Amino acid sequence: MVQEGCGLNRHLAIFGAVALLAALGFTGLGFWQLERLRAKNALVAAIEQRIAAEPVDLNQDGIWERFNPERDEYRPVIVRGRFDHGAETLVQAVTAHGGGFWVVTPLALSDGRSVLVNRGFVPPERREPGTRPGPEDEVSISGLLRRSEPNGGFLRGNDPVAERWYSRDVQAIAQNKKLRGAAPFFVDADEDQPGAYPIGGLTVLSFPNSHLGYALTWFALAGMVVGGFGYVVWEGRRTK
Repeated sequence: MVQEGCGLNRHLAIFGAVALLAALGFTGLGFWQLERLRAKNALVAAIEQRIAAEPVDLNQDGIWERFNPERDEYRPVIVRGRFDHGAETLVQAVTAHGGGFWVVTPLALSDGRSVLVNRGFVPPERREPGTRPGPEDEVSISGLLRRSEPNGGFLRGNDPVAERWYSRDVQAIAQNKKLRGAAPFFVDADEDQPGAYPIGGLTVLSFPNSHLGYALTWFALAGMVVGGFGYVVWEGRRTK
């Protein structure tokens, strides 16, 4: 009986050590998710503040050199120039209007620089430029500053040679279209004329935030491990 009791205590000790490590791990993951929740809330608050700011004039000198994606993405901007419709790029997209393409067109500035402008969304039947003539004169574009998307789409890499684009990779598009002095960002244009193509103003400004739910799940798992170990100890003593 003494030997049997020692064996039981040894098993309980091993199980207790494993349970403790699991509970600590789950608890750590829970606090990590709470930290991610704090960071996400701070990011959303910062973006909401930027969106409400006055537009920045991208034609000014020095603006591009000071661009910082972490600080400037989604900032309202305004830029003037002429569209180079012959160098537009179609990037596959899925929006509230269904599947189709973003129309990304270089906007040539008077000083020789250029800015890639996401003019908006078009369905497949409007992919040909002749179905949606664009402005030829100088225009003033308002929109939101966006960072480059260099990694392609989900499980899909951009293929510039075949003109298959799944993300708005500024550097790759500029290189493919032989643009000189291209900005390191692109502009999501606001809606210009309601009902006209491309459809602008479709920037997604809602950000998934499930970190609190994840944190509660990890904490619940930690509690279940502790509770399970407590039950095993209680049951062992009851039947002893």
